[in-house]
Amino acid sequence: MGPHAAAPPMTLSEQADELEEQMMEELNDKIATKSVLFTLADGKTGMVGGAQLLAQNPGKHFLMGADPRLPKMPDKPTLIDFFKHRFASTNHLLQSATHALKAGLDEKVVLACLLHDIGVASFIRCDHGYWGAQLIEPYVDEEVSWSVRVHQALRFFPDESVGYKYPDMYVKYFGADYKPEPYIEAEYQRARDHKYYMTARLICVNDIYSFDPDAKVDLDDFVDIIGRNFKQPKEGLGLDNTPSSHMWRTLMWPTRFL
Repeated sequence: MGPHAAAPPMTLSEQADELEEQMMEELNDKIATKSVLFTLADGKTGMVGGAQLLAQNPGKHFLMGADPRLPKMPDKPTLIDFFKHRFASTNHLLQSATHALKAGLDEKVVLACLLHDIGVASFIRCDHGYWGAQLIEPYVDEEVSWSVRVHQALRFFPDESVGYKYPDMYVKYFGADYKPEPYIEAEYQRARDHKYYMTARLICVNDIYSFDPDAKVDLDDFVDIIGRNFKQPKEGLGLDNTPSSHMWRTLMWPTRFL
């Protein structure tokens, strides 16, 4: 080979390492911090204070804006932008919504299926129905947010009238002797006679309890439904003034110091 022969292509691992190094360089003089919730997930209740972090990183300042390691968000982000750039996984949501769409269900039910697990995809697994409902409450019909909230309880209780049984996957995941906490039981009891009960129950019916990585789904199939049923703020999600705006901002800037 001559001195000017092309270098062999980088492996995927080498490409990932190079990208990570590039992103770290872009942080430059900034310190990206992690929340207490992050360390709790590692079984740790402590946190490193600001003064200690500055001492460990002389000449640097704390990051107070976008993290360059994450995909850039538009100036006025939409729900679609969060699906594309912040939600960790959307395949399950799209599969569930596709089932509802193919079943000819009402658009509110389809949207509820599309959004039912965004708490898991964006924040945390624990009480994900409540987190997800709070995220979307200012922007959707009450029927949708209520149903997203209570599906968390309903999924543990069968309903023979719609052919819903306790998922076999839950026996595998949690054990045959698992029983939901009392607050989940109480939520279920309250929900049974609610006017939107069936919408929440249809989330469970159209949920996918075996995740198929090869399923053919497309977010574009739901753009029109989102447009008709999700009130996109003109300022952009997180930049408007609602009780959940701060949650969308946290998703945009998760490593901001304050």
